Amino acid sequence: MKLECKHVWEHISEYIDGSVDAKLREDIERHLEHCEICSAILDSTRNILILTADDRTFELPVGYSERLHERLAKELKSAEKDSEKE
Repeated sequence: MKLECKHVWEHISEYIDGSVDAKLREDIERHLEHCEICSAILDSTRNILILTADDRTFELPVGYSERLHERLAKELKSAEKDSEKE
């Protein structure tokens, strides 16, 4: 089965935790080999986990959350359009 980006994003936490089943792990890894966006999200998520495990706190710049959500929505729409073309 060929996974779309949105499916990878739905399971990214479980993938990092190692709690996805072997078949899904294989499908996600195959997708990550060819998708720079999902690979970047995986790396970013891992970095966030490392930072949040630290006792230090970081203040996000004003508007960061809104920009992040807008960017993710834009990337998701783009990925959906690309998958429709295939």
